[in-house]
Amino acid sequence: MKVQQQTERYLRAQKKVEEIKSFYGNLLAYCLVIPILAWINYQTTSFLWFVFPALGWGIGLAFHALSVYGYDIFLGKNWEQRKIQELMAEDND
Repeated sequence: MKVQQQTERYLRAQKKVEEIKSFYGNLLAYCLVIPILAWINYQTTSFLWFVFPALGWGIGLAFHALSVYGYDIFLGKNWEQRKIQELMAEDND
């Protein structure tokens, strides 16, 4: 039983690390692409169209950060883990 718990903890930790890596990859892409779009915008027209992708992607990035770091607005903190425990308890009945 102890080995199984350690394996489960390892798998949860591994999943969390992958989520964090995914967020930082998204953040890095945002930090590289948005300035390029801004530069293209300033070189081509006076209308500030780059603001739209910056805001849209920025909102998505904010929600990604909230979900990775445990502040999921829609389902609450640790909702997934609580739901798994609830379903496992129902399965034992």
